[in-house]
Amino acid sequence: MPHNKRLLGIIVGAVAVLALAVAGSIMFLNSGAGQDFVGTYPGYAELPENTPTGFPAWLGWQHFFNFFLMALIIRTGIRVRTVQRPEAYWTPKPRKSRGGRGTKTGKKISIDLWFHQLLDVLWVLNGLIFVVLLFATGHWKRIIPTSWDVFPNALSAAMQYLSFNLPNVDAWYNYNSLQLLSYFTVVFVASPVAILTGLRTSEFWPKSAEGLNKVFPMQLARAVHWPTMIFFVAFIVVHVILVLVPDAKTQLAYMFAGTDQDTWLGVWLTIAAVAVTIGATLASRAALIAPLARLSGKVTRK
Repeated sequence: MPHNKRLLGIIVGAVAVLALAVAGSIMFLNSGAGQDFVGTYPGYAELPENTPTGFPAWLGWQHFFNFFLMALIIRTGIRVRTVQRPEAYWTPKPRKSRGGRGTKTGKKISIDLWFHQLLDVLWVLNGLIFVVLLFATGHWKRIIPTSWDVFPNALSAAMQYLSFNLPNVDAWYNYNSLQLLSYFTVVFVASPVAILTGLRTSEFWPKSAEGLNKVFPMQLARAVHWPTMIFFVAFIVVHVILVLVPDAKTQLAYMFAGTDQDTWLGVWLTIAAVAVTIGATLASRAALIAPLARLSGKVTRK
């Protein structure tokens, strides 16, 4: 009961803060000072010369794979944290110990945790490919700040959103500064934090490294890993809303069809991507995961 009251208090407080932010933004932007501020900082910063425009095919595929893997990672992460009695367990195949004397059996873990870690590896590989292509093609200039003007422009964009006005910028050519900072944070801050804390809590972390374990204890990794996942969920929700609200057809054509033409192809590709992701998420049960897990270990009920 106290927990419910605390949660209700947090929700009421968040709504109150949001209402004040909306009212304050509207009042400020309707004032002379607010109009001057937006005139100076329209919500987007100028990009460096020769910055690529548009959304190449590799970016669309990367976007889909990231969404697909993230949905499964979030689901399995929640199951790892909340399921008391897993449907099955996975134990790695015995391997020879050092010196070739005898065999060593790894730790038994829930099949949900095994699948979660497998998805994490795929997500990291996908992310590495994304970063390599980002710098190889010059598209890094679109999501890495190159001017201090990005910060006042991000504030301007935030107030424009809060006052129910969208920053006047076309994502085909440039992101508004709030988007730019958000994407930078997701790719270069939140993702490395998720990887590092996830690695620390996994079986891949060297347990014998006492000095390293003291500097980065398990308790700290667990305390940071879960809120990082909550951040990703919140980002995805807000990101989807802000993509769909202004002009869903155009925005989806940009990202999923890779074109700035007037077409419904992006919408249909998005529907297909969402359907595939939902289907895979619902199908990710022990009975269907077990054959894959048996390729690298033993699956048991207990």
